[in-house]
Amino acid sequence: MNFYTNNDSLLLTILKIWTFLLIVLVGTNAQAQDHDRARTNVGLVYPLSSNWTNAPRDTNSFSLNLIAGVSAAERGVTIAGFSNIIHKDARGFQIAGFSNHVGKNADGTMVAGFLNTYGGGHGVAVAGFANIAASSSGAQIAGFLNKGGNVSTLQLAGFMNIARDNKGTQIAGFMNVAKKSKGTQIGFINIADSAGTQIGIVNVAKNGEKSLGATFDQNQTALLTFRSGGKVFYGIVGIGYNFKNKKQKYAYEAGFGAHVLTIQSFRLNTELVNDGLESFKGGDEYWRSTFRLMPSFRIANKVEIFAGPSINYVNTNTEEGREMTKKYINSWTRHDGRDLYGFYLGYTAGIQVAL
Repeated sequence: MNFYTNNDSLLLTILKIWTFLLIVLVGTNAQAQDHDRARTNVGLVYPLSSNWTNAPRDTNSFSLNLIAGVSAAERGVTIAGFSNIIHKDARGFQIAGFSNHVGKNADGTMVAGFLNTYGGGHGVAVAGFANIAASSSGAQIAGFLNKGGNVSTLQLAGFMNIARDNKGTQIAGFMNVAKKSKGTQIGFINIADSAGTQIGIVNVAKNGEKSLGATFDQNQTALLTFRSGGKVFYGIVGIGYNFKNKKQKYAYEAGFGAHVLTIQSFRLNTELVNDGLESFKGGDEYWRSTFRLMPSFRIANKVEIFAGPSINYVNTNTEEGREMTKKYINSWTRHDGRDLYGFYLGYTAGIQVAL
C-alpha cells in the first residue's frame, strides 16, 4: 500500500496510515479478543477505534487515539492527541495533549497539556494548568492549580494548592489552602484551620500566632507590621514612613523570622527581611536586606516588646539614600559614585500585640 504521493498533504497521509491500522486491528481484535478485554486499541475518536462501541467496556494494555479515547480501564500506555477518558482505574502512563480523566484510581504517571482529573491513586500527575483529585498519595505538579481532598505527599503549583487534609507538602507560587494540615505549606500566603509548619510571608491558622506591631530603626523608619506563623517559623510584612527623608519616605518590608529560643516570657528571634524606601518617581532606588537578632519579652498577656542589633546591606542611587548612613563596615560605589553599596550595623525596636 502506497501511503504517500506528491499530491498528498501531511494530514491526509496520517489519516491513510490510521485507517490502515484500524482495518488491521479491528480484524485482529474481532478474531482474537472478546469485549471484556482488548489488549490493544487504536483509533481516531470514540467510537471510531478498533474497539468500536465496546470501548467503554474494554480494558487496554495499549491505547493510541489521534483525537480522544474512551475505555473502562488502562493497564499500560495510553496516548491521545486531545483527551483520554477512562471510566474506572488506570495503571501505567497516560499522556494527552489536553486532558486525562480517570474515574477511580490512577496509579502511575499522567501528563496533560491542560488538565488531569482522577479519583485518587499513587503516582505523578503533571498538567499545564490544573490537577484535580479526590485524594492524592503522589505528586501533583501544575502550572496553575492543584486541588486534592486528602493529600499525603507533594502538591506543587505555580499559583495555588487546595487540600482538605494535608499530610505532605504544599508548595505554591502564591497561596496554599488546607482545612487541616499536618504537613508543610510553603508559599506567599498559607491558610489552614489547623496547621503544621507554614513558611510564608502571611500565614493564617487557628492554632498559629498572629500579631500586629510597630517598629522603629536607626534610619528613622517607622513601620506598621504583621507577623504570622507557628511555633518556629513566621512571616513578616509591613508598611510605613521615613521621618528623615523628604522624597524617599514611603517604606515597606517583607521577610521571614524564626523563634530560636523560648524560655517562659522570653524569646530570642532571628529575622531576615528585605525592605525599601519609595518616592514613586522612576529611577529612585533604596533597597536594603537586613538580618536581625531580636530578643523579646512578653510584658502582658498579649503584649510583647523587642529590640536588637542588625546587620544591613544597602543599595541606593539617591542623595538621600547615600546620606542616610554615616558609618559603614564596608562600602563601595559604581557609575561615577552615583550608586552606593555597603554593609553597616543598626538596630530595630518595637512592640506588638497578639491577635
